[in-house]
Order: sequence, then structure tokens, then C-alpha cells
Amino acid sequence: MYRKALFFAPFFLLMAAVSFGQSTKEKDAAKPKLVVGIVVDQMREEFLYRFADKYSENGFKRLMREGFNNRNTHYNYIPTFTGPGHASVYTGSTPAGHGIAGNSWFDRNSRSTMYCVSDTTVETVGSDSKKGLMSPKNNVASTVTDELKLSGSGQSKVVSVSIKDRGAILPGGHMADGAYWYDGTNGRFISSTFYMEDLPKWVSDFNARNLADEYLKNNWNTLFPIDKYTQSAEDDRAGELTFEGKKAPVFPYNLKKLRKKNGDYKFLTSTPWGNTIVKDVAMAAIEGENLGNNGETDFLAVSFSSTDIIGHGFGPQSKEIQDTYLRLDRDIADLLSFLDEKVGEGNYMLFLTSDHGVAEIPAYLMEKKQPAGYLSFKEVKSQMDDYLEKMLGEGEWIIGATNDQIYLNQKLIAEKGLDLDDIRKKLVNYSLNFDGITAAYSASDIYRNEYTQGIKGRLQLGYYPKRSGDVLLVLDPAWIHAYPTGTTHGSGYTYDTHVPLLWFGWGVEQGESVKYQTISDIAPTVAFKLKIKTPNSAIGQPIKELF
Repeated sequence: MYRKALFFAPFFLLMAAVSFGQSTKEKDAAKPKLVVGIVVDQMREEFLYRFADKYSENGFKRLMREGFNNRNTHYNYIPTFTGPGHASVYTGSTPAGHGIAGNSWFDRNSRSTMYCVSDTTVETVGSDSKKGLMSPKNNVASTVTDELKLSGSGQSKVVSVSIKDRGAILPGGHMADGAYWYDGTNGRFISSTFYMEDLPKWVSDFNARNLADEYLKNNWNTLFPIDKYTQSAEDDRAGELTFEGKKAPVFPYNLKKLRKKNGDYKFLTSTPWGNTIVKDVAMAAIEGENLGNNGETDFLAVSFSSTDIIGHGFGPQSKEIQDTYLRLDRDIADLLSFLDEKVGEGNYMLFLTSDHGVAEIPAYLMEKKQPAGYLSFKEVKSQMDDYLEKMLGEGEWIIGATNDQIYLNQKLIAEKGLDLDDIRKKLVNYSLNFDGITAAYSASDIYRNEYTQGIKGRLQLGYYPKRSGDVLLVLDPAWIHAYPTGTTHGSGYTYDTHVPLLWFGWGVEQGESVKYQTISDIAPTVAFKLKIKTPNSAIGQPIKELF
């Protein structure tokens, strides 16, 4: 019997190997029915932990408990804004590659500001307003959603939803079946003729529910007793936004009473229900487009934007932002439960990240004896104008200033036979006279040299020659522009670059890593998971731990 066992052992081992090989091949051939990409606008990575004691078990905690957490994920360029952030997540590139150099930039040809998704060649679909004159044409690169549409039989559906137009358009890419965003003039979700001539029935039916009006009847108070919100500062702090009709920035907020003085339907975006209505329309899209049940891998891109709008007004230490994240946690739990029901647990792959972080309100930091401050960009430009006039004579030497960048009148400089590089360098040196400006760089150096690390490296990855300025300014840490209230983002400091990156569902094993990752790695990782081509300007690499 012993000899027979030895004789048959190789046979059983062979059969086991064949069986293992078959199961491995079957597993390798499988793809998720649906990919869900979630971007939470202005979410710092620390929010996963700071507010965790009051999160539910089925939202952020479920993603962390059952999924993979890349805890050390950063933006690798400057400026860190919403438009570039969404474009970078989905292209696997940076502004140097996809061309979305800011939420807006100065256009030298028209001598006016160009909004990142503005397109006057299209028309609004679903509204009489001009809020739909938008498209992805300014993104010069392909997205992972484009590559999914181009792959295989081309039957995959791509749908993208957000409060913000740019939060829907840039993730959806150039080939989306539909990108939908909120029209603050009427409370409806709309699109543009770039995608379609008429709204699908499911969107029209969704709009007919008038959810914006329903949510604006709410009284925004804290989910838990406010004295339990120990992870945020006092309710009334220096630098916070006070809504029209309120005497102080404190709970509760009667939305029905405040809406008329604060933008009416637009006011919804300044409340946590701006996120909830995006969750609602995302679920309507899953059902209306039958996403995850079309025979090919579909893609749903969701961007929650009210976190950013509230964060700008009240800052990351506010009771308002803590309550917003506790409510968003429940919205995410609802979405996950809906996906489990409609697509099937384990049949969809999801990632969650952010488009940028946020700075503290400088007034709050200064109260705490932390180094911080405000810079008047208007005053900086004015003094630079005077400096150049004294040096070069009368003339409009500066024609634009945005994104901490100065745009020189290159045409006038050429007509006068002056040296553009020399003027840039002189302005760089002059910039260092201002309190709050820690460094300045000439576009000549950024364009000609190669930087791989530090601020200069991040400026270079954010520099698109046709849309970026001549002098690039860097503010001191914790300094921002002189806003009346609130705070902002856009720098290359960790409070703006460090964002969450969670993976969940199909093909994802539980775990976490503190290895440094860049936001550019997301799209290549998705592409490798789906076995499709990476976006054409991608510079990131697939995250090894996920394979």
C-alpha cells in the first residue's frame, strides 16, 4: 500500500497543480462588474482617524477594516486644486501632462481667465441656465475611464456625478456616457451637449423628486450632542464664515430660513446634504444605467464636494466640518449597502481618495502661537507693477496673476527688444522682499531644468507652459491669501498633499501600507487591475501591494 501511495502521489500532485492552474486562470480572467471611484473634495488623510470614534461601522470603517489602506499617499505637484486633482486621479498624470493647470488660469490669447472645463461651443442639457457650457476639452490626456471605453468591445458604461461641474467632467473623461452636475440656480442635475442632446429618463425622473427642496427644509444640528465633538475646536472661532441671516457661525442652522439670503438652491452645496444628494443621484445612476450588470466592466465616478465648500468656510478644526464627515460616513455606508444589493458584494472594486487637503485657518493658528499669516496677492501684484515700471518704463508689464503665478506681457517685452529671462529673474529676486513669500522661481528654470524632488520638483510637475505663468511664488507654510474668512489649499505642503487612498471589494485583500505613494499611481493601478492600457500621459506605477 505504501508503494502504491508513492506511485500515485505524483499523479495526485499533477492533478492538483492542473486544478490550481485552472482556478488561477479563471480568477485571473475575471474582472469586476463595476469600478467605483470616489473623490472626497478637500479630505485630509487624518480625518479617517480624527473623527473615527463616531463613524458608523459600515462607512469609512468598513472600507478600512475590509479593504487596503495606502496611508502615505500624496499629491506630487503644485498647485493642489480641485480641477487638477480630479484630472490627475483619473489620468495618472499631473498638470504637466494633462494640462489642467488650475481650477482656472490666465489665457494669454484672450487675455482673460479660462475655467478648467469651460466650453462655449456646447449648450446646457436639462436647464435654461448657462451652467452646462462645460466639457473636458481642456484636458489634453486620456483618462482611465477613456481607456476602459476604448478597450475590448467598447460596451462598458462610464457615468460620473458630482455637485461641481469639474468634479463630474474630468473623471468621466472624453468618452463618458454621461457626466452630471448640480445646477445651483434650480436644484437640478444637468449635463451638456458634449455628451447628449437630452437627459436620460432616469435623470429627469430624479430631478422631478425635488430633493434639493426637501433637504433645504432641514435644520442642520449636530448628529451627536455638540459637547461630544471633542475632536474639533470651539464652535465660534476667529476666521469662520458667518452665513447671511446668522449672527455667529454656530449651530444650529435653519436651512429653510437661511436659503434665500445665501444663494437659494446653491446654498444646499454649503450643507452636508450637498453630499447626500450626490449619493442619491449616484444610486439612481446605478439603477438607471444598470451599472455592473451590462456584461462588461462599468465605471461610476462619484465626487463629494460639499466637504470642500464647508471646509473653505469653516476650516478643518470646525464643528461644522466634523459633523459633515460624520454625515458623509453614513452616506458612504448607504452607497456601499446599495452596491452590495444591486451589483453584489465582491463584484465591484472601489477606491476612495481626495483631490487635495486643506490649510488651517491662519487666524486660528496665530491664536495658538503657531507661525502663520495672510498675504495680499493684490498688493503683491500692485508693488510688482510699480517695480517693473520703474525698471522698464511705462507699460502693462503684468497682464495676469493667479494660482500664485505672475504672467508677464511677453508680447510687449518682445516688441521692446527686452530679455524675458532677465526680467523673470529680477522679478524672482524682488518677490523675496514680501513677508509670507518663502521662495520664487522663474519659468525659464522650471521649463529648462529637471527637478526630481522638493518644491521645485512639485512646481515642475504642475507647470504647463501654455497655461502657466512666468514667475511662480511659494508662500511660507501656513500662509494663505488674505481671504475675509475661512481657509484654502493649493500649496505643496503636507497639509495640502497628504490625502486618503482606500481600496475595497473585488481583487482587494485587507491590509495597509505606509509606503510613499503618489496620486499618479491610482489610474495605472486601476488599469492593471482591469488589464487595459494605462492612460496616455500617466507617469504613475501600479501599487504592488494590491497585486
